[in-house]
Amino acid sequence: MAFLQTNFFSTTLGLSCSMNVILPEADQGIGIAADSINVDGHPLPVLYLLHGLSDDHTIWMRRTSLERYAATRRLAIVMPAVHRSFYTDMKHGYRYWTFISEELPRVVRHFFHISQRREDTFAAGLSMGGYGALKLGLRLPDRYAAVASLSGAVDLASLHEKSDAERVAESRLIFGSMEEFKDSTDDLFALAAQTAASGKNKPAIFMACGTDDFLWEDNLRFRPYLEQLGYKVSWHQKDGIGHEWGYWDETIRQVLAWLPLPARNSQ
Repeated sequence: MAFLQTNFFSTTLGLSCSMNVILPEADQGIGIAADSINVDGHPLPVLYLLHGLSDDHTIWMRRTSLERYAATRRLAIVMPAVHRSFYTDMKHGYRYWTFISEELPRVVRHFFHISQRREDTFAAGLSMGGYGALKLGLRLPDRYAAVASLSGAVDLASLHEKSDAERVAESRLIFGSMEEFKDSTDDLFALAAQTAASGKNKPAIFMACGTDDFLWEDNLRFRPYLEQLGYKVSWHQKDGIGHEWGYWDETIRQVLAWLPLPARNSQ
C-alpha cells in the first residue's frame, strides 16, 4: 500500500488540517504477494476510518497492522484528525460534522481517484470514532453502504450520566445541554429511528465490543434497538476484553473482510 501524510486547509474550520491515507498498489513488496489486487484505473472505494477521543489521525497506523491487512483489498482508507469534537458541529467551537460529512469527501475526491457511489463508500471507527461512523451512516444513508463501530460510544446520554464535572463541561461545549442533545440528530437512538422511518436504504452495520469494556452495556442495548428498527447488524463480542488496542487490531481486520466491496475489488 502507498501511505500518504496529507496536510490541507479546511474552509469549514478555517484552519490547517491533517489526514493519513493509504492507497492500493499492485506490487506490495516483500512478504505480500505481488499482483494481489487489480489496480485497474476505476475510482477506488473508500473507507473513512475515524479515531477515538484521546487519539488523532496517526493512531490506526501506529497501533495496528492496518496497512498489511488492507493490502489485498482494492480500497482507499482515509484517516482524518478531528480532535475531541465527537464529529459534531459544536455548540461552542468548530463545525466538525460539516467538515467530516461534506468538506472532507470533496477534498479527498479532489486529491485522489475516489468513487462517489454509495456502494463504494464506508465508515468505521473506535470509541468516539465508532459514534462518528454510525452518525455518518445513519444521517447520510444515501451515501454510506456500510459502517462499523468498534467499542463505540453509542449512548452519549448514558455516558454523560457517568461522567465527572470536567467531562460534563466538555460535553456542553460540544452538544449543549442533555435536553438539547436528546432526540436531536446527534443522538444515535433518535437518529436511528428517524432514518428507519424515512424509508431510505439502511446502511449495513458492524458492531463489536468486549464484555469488560465500560461501553459494553450501552452497545448491548443499542444492538437490539437497531435490529427492531430493521437494520442488519453484524454483532461481534469478546469475553474478558476491555477498551484496548489488541482487540481493535484484531477487529479492524474483520471489518475489512466484512465490507461489501464490489466483486472486482475483492480477492
